[in-house]
Amino acid sequence: AGSFSVQTAFDIQVADSSDAAPGAFFVPVEQLPEETLPFLLPSRYCESDRFTQMASSLVEGISPGYDQCNKIVEYIRTNIKYAPGEGQEIISACEVNERSQAVCRDMAHLGIACCRALSIPARLVVGYLETLQPMDLHAWFEAYVGGRWYTFDPTQNNLNGGRVAIAYGRDAADVAVYTQFGDPVDLLRMEVSVEQVSPPQY
Repeated sequence: AGSFSVQTAFDIQVADSSDAAPGAFFVPVEQLPEETLPFLLPSRYCESDRFTQMASSLVEGISPGYDQCNKIVEYIRTNIKYAPGEGQEIISACEVNERSQAVCRDMAHLGIACCRALSIPARLVVGYLETLQPMDLHAWFEAYVGGRWYTFDPTQNNLNGGRVAIAYGRDAADVAVYTQFGDPVDLLRMEVSVEQVSPPQY
């Protein structure tokens, strides 16, 4: 028994901005790639089967696909208070909607549940955002429309670049910071720094 630390460092290349695609089309379920299908189903923290009526009401009159996802994000930003630093307890999409405040991870759960309720595959992304202050793990979601995955972030007013994705999953149960077996382990401290560096000159 005792304490220990783990330290890692990476140099990576990421896009300066995330792609946006207003008007990108809805992909019918029968035309979806097989690997997207698990992201259509309800999961532990994204009870999409309980959001069918709400999601349909939110996007009434909006073209199926990307624009519907955007409308869902607008709803979350307007109705759910972003409360960073209060995310020790993972809460589900239903709980987010009831409490009206959440951290980035749980706001993404609500977005995912609503997208899946519309038969749009959606998945949780966990990683880092270069411009996030104070620096910490960040979470957003991606939806599959127009034949590819697009980024949606309910906590950011624009699609910032500098996103370092480290894990994808159906919800937070798939992308834990660490998974332990045996005696309980307590995470005492986590420090993260992200900085932009000049590319090497050849």
